[in-house]
Amino acid sequence: MAYVHVEQAVKSFPREDGTDMLVLGGVSFDAKERGITCLLGPSGCGKSTLLNVIARLERLDQGYVEIVSNHGESGTRLPQLGYVFQDPRLLNWKRVEENLIFALRGMDVPRRQWDERIHTYLGLVGLLEFRKQYPLYLSGGMRQRVGLARALVIEPDILLMDEPYSKLDQLTARKLREDTLEICARLQQTALLVTHDVEEAAYMGDRIVIFSARPAHIVEVLDNPFSPLERDLDDVRFIQFKKQLLQRVLNLVKEKEEA
Repeated sequence: MAYVHVEQAVKSFPREDGTDMLVLGGVSFDAKERGITCLLGPSGCGKSTLLNVIARLERLDQGYVEIVSNHGESGTRLPQLGYVFQDPRLLNWKRVEENLIFALRGMDVPRRQWDERIHTYLGLVGLLEFRKQYPLYLSGGMRQRVGLARALVIEPDILLMDEPYSKLDQLTARKLREDTLEICARLQQTALLVTHDVEEAAYMGDRIVIFSARPAHIVEVLDNPFSPLERDLDDVRFIQFKKQLLQRVLNLVKEKEEA
């Protein structure tokens, strides 16, 4: 069991003139356990900032983030987090499997488990035959798959994804979304995905958290009426759901412009 609870999260950043820019204006929501929660909102509204707070890379000014993981052991240990970035951020002088070993070593995973985990997670992303290859010889989509495998190989309690498909071409991104959705469903992975792409949120999100423009607050939290297996991009009902979601986001943009 793993879940994320965000309570009245407030975060500001200093401007060059000495004033503060309020980014998160009191954000509260629960991420879906054993599912993908999409953080959807206009660019620059603080979604990635919140993801970095959850990853312990930033600190809140007010409020808190609770990350709970109970492994059936005595007590609750510190949860493990996997992070997939916009750019793969691979070590290009190390082979694919060595990039995964770098993560395994960093999380103190016993060496006896390394080969099995590398085999499992490179297999899941379809790159097992490329384990000895260097990242520079892979396509952009393949490098992002290595990034996903590196995040999963530590078997995280929470998987964080910050617009991982935004720099890929349309066909590559579509296939990688399909595969990520299938992998997360198979692993029953609790995950948070940052996006400003409405179709991506409708397709990927088991729960969709809609952010307002900066300073961000939560406009709406809705659970996807379609299960992962029912999300057909060409289905009329799904297209209608996507249109309704798009209209919500467009209304936010309009309200910001009129304010």
